[in-house]
Amino acid sequence: MYQILLYYKYVDLPNPEELKEAQIELCQKLNLKGRIIVSNEGINGTLEGKLEDTEKYISSMNKDKLLSGITYKKSEGTGNAFPKLRVRVRPEIVTSGVKNLNPNKITGKYISSEELYSWFENKKEFYIVDMRNDYEFLSGHFEGSIASGMKNFFELGKVAEKLLDMKDKTIVTVCTGGVRCEKASGFLLQNGFKDVYQLKDGIQTFMETYPNKYFKGKLYVFDNRMTLGFNTDKPEHEVIARCSFCQVKSENYVNCELDYCHKHFISCHDCLDDETGFAFCNSDCKNNWKTQRIERENKLSSIQPLTN
Repeated sequence: MYQILLYYKYVDLPNPEELKEAQIELCQKLNLKGRIIVSNEGINGTLEGKLEDTEKYISSMNKDKLLSGITYKKSEGTGNAFPKLRVRVRPEIVTSGVKNLNPNKITGKYISSEELYSWFENKKEFYIVDMRNDYEFLSGHFEGSIASGMKNFFELGKVAEKLLDMKDKTIVTVCTGGVRCEKASGFLLQNGFKDVYQLKDGIQTFMETYPNKYFKGKLYVFDNRMTLGFNTDKPEHEVIARCSFCQVKSENYVNCELDYCHKHFISCHDCLDDETGFAFCNSDCKNNWKTQRIERENKLSSIQPLTN
């Protein structure tokens, strides 16, 4: 059985390069694949491996004083969720484009999945602002939530303008596992919003605790599974995503086949390209792909074979 771990921690790390090498060594020893970002402000990772190996990874992390106490979001893996291991050092563990935004100094109040569920049940007045990217919002989101409209979290600086008339309202920011909301909620507080919460441990934890309750559809995830759902075989599971072309309900995420596009979008199986069997987000991408393929084939055919 394979398991996927999703986790983060904002903590001052004096030597991220050293931690990078230690993480590579540990993950290779345990045959784990996935992505880890480390920086002076902390660590952010998603890893897949056999169940016993991912649990050994957690045990090892908890022995490190700086990295102990992390909440790991766990879900069933496939064995091929990630093609390889990538560990990188970057200025931020999630790129916001906003300077001097330190969650260890300013961040929204935590609200647990249980508390948020109670707010829904008791019809409390509050507003959920979804801090994920626009293509993530398509496949699933909370009832009545407000989409940030971001194509990338780097556009966080524009979000406050969209919510100016809500500065005195109770706001709950949500994202996949919580790492983006640490900064997004702090950013709103910096911009004069008075009552800002963040969903502790993210949407995934809420969905697992309350499957098909108030969060509709599936959760977009950044691995080869594309989406994640709980109890999706039950009649109460509601498909809310729609095919980008024919608008029929579908949860089939695809990547545009064109190398320099690779846009993520939803396409039902009937709307995949008949001629090639691939997914293209528009006709220009298909035509460019065909041109690239012809050029590549011509280049290969012009290579002369080696002779003795």
